[in-house]
Formats: sequence, structure tokens, C-alpha cells
Amino acid sequence: MRVIGAGLPRTGTLTQKLALEELGLGRCYHWVDVLADLDRGVELWDRALDGEAPWEEVFAGCNCTVDWPGGYFYRELMDFYPQAKVLLSVRDEQAWERSFRETIWTMCFGESLMPLLSRARAEVDPRWRRYLALVDRMFWSERGTFADGHEPEQLIAQMVAHNEQVKCAVPPERLLVWEVTDGWEPLCAFLQVDVPEGPLPHANDRETFVERVTDGALDTLRAWRESGAPAG
Repeated sequence: MRVIGAGLPRTGTLTQKLALEELGLGRCYHWVDVLADLDRGVELWDRALDGEAPWEEVFAGCNCTVDWPGGYFYRELMDFYPQAKVLLSVRDEQAWERSFRETIWTMCFGESLMPLLSRARAEVDPRWRRYLALVDRMFWSERGTFADGHEPEQLIAQMVAHNEQVKCAVPPERLLVWEVTDGWEPLCAFLQVDVPEGPLPHANDRETFVERVTDGALDTLRAWRESGAPAG
């Protein structure tokens, strides 16, 4: 493991994944990997939340991790991978809160098409039901990242607190506080790699998030209807 991303979701983490891979650091684990393999991903991260340390299983074939669930365990991963550097991605507080609310919060609590489809899928797909339970454990439960509430001001306060905790917990020589708008130079200097000629890759993480939830739900519901299987 070369890089551990400790930045919260919605801080440009999909762009970070693409950037680290473009720099030649190898495959980078991201939340999208959980969605791509719900059976394996949810089971492994539930084990981690239960106190196990299945890191070699989780990150097999990966040299980096950004976004949650990996970032949730940045302290444990720092100890397990003592040579890895830590990347704390940050973002304007108000912009972050809007992005988080439009994606992860809305999937869990909203009433628009995306969360309604997600809930419908959970009625017929046990794997998705377990995934939503994992999201609940990571974000909203007593040990969750946002256990102290999810009103806008509460989310922002917990975001700030998380960033300060990372800065205090990680030795300065292992830590880069970085915003996507900072570009390649500080990231490459931190990782001691050459700066690419092209621009930093850009990924519309919000669009990717919404599409994965809605398209996955529609595909599952269509297959369930065609199969004639009962819900559950």
C-alpha cells in the first residue's frame, strides 16, 4: 500500500483514484469497488466494522485506497501499512455539504427518484439491503462518521472535526492536505513522481454515484419482475 486516502467522500475522490492510477501507483481501491462486487465487498467491510482486519483480502491487487470505506479506517491502515503516505483531500465546506446531501444523504433519507428506487431495490435484493445497512453503519450509527446528526450545520462541523483529527493523527512527513484544484504539482512532489504533461483527470463523481444507484436499481427491478420471484 502506497497511499491511504483519509479524505471524506465527496472531496473529489474519484478524480483522486484516476489521478493515482495515471501516476503509475497501481490500482486504487474506491467505493465503486464495493458497488462492483456487493457480495464480497459488503462482507469484508462488515467484518472490518466488527473489529477484524481483513486488509490483505480487501486490498488484494491494490496499491492505494481513497474514499470510504478505506478512509473510515485510516488509523488502522496507517499502522498496518507503516510505509504508506496519507492523502487528506479537502473541499470548501458549503460545496462539500451540498454534494454530500445530493448523493449519500439523499440515497439514505431523500424522497426523490434515486432513493425511492434504492429502497425498492432493497425490497427484492438482499445484497442491496445489506449494502444499505453497511452505509448506515459507516455514516449514521453510533460509531458512524456522522453520528452526531445530519443537518447541514452538523455535517459541516463533523467534516471539519474529521479533517482536524487526521492532521493531528498523521505525522506531518506522511501527510498531504490536498484539494483537487491544487492540481498535479503538490501531489506529485509528495509522492516523488514526475508531473504528467496533461491536466488532472476530472470525474463527475455525483453523476457516477447517481447513475450507479438508479441504473443498478432499475436493472435489478426489471430482472425481478421478469423472473416473477417474490420480494425478499
